[in-house]
Order: sequence, then C-alpha cells, then structure tokens
Amino acid sequence: MSEETVPQQGGDPAAAQPKGLLQQMEELMAALNADLSALDADFQSTGGARRGPREEGGMAG
Repeated sequence: MSEETVPQQGGDPAAAQPKGLLQQMEELMAALNADLSALDADFQSTGGARRGPREEGGMAG
C-alpha cells in the first residue's frame, strides 16, 4: 500500500504544515479588512462624501 503525498511548494519550513481552514479564513479576512480600509481612505480623500442614490445598490426612481 502506498500513501499519497501532497507536493510542498517553496522551501519555507512553515509551509510544510498545512494551514487549517480557520487560519486561512482569518488571514483572508485580515487582508480584506486592510484592503477595505485603504479603499475607504482613498474614497474619503477623493470627495466620496457626496453620495448618490446608488450608494446602497438601490435604484433611483
């Protein structure tokens, strides 16, 4: 009987251990939060305070 092996990417020893789903989700949420914060700062600096009727995805009329 043979075991299937998953090829490891990179030479980082930390990459040898597969990440748990929760850790992956936490990392993705942290990255998303950082991106949203940067977008919000950019939006605020470009005069985003003038909001139209489509702000919440609604349609005018």
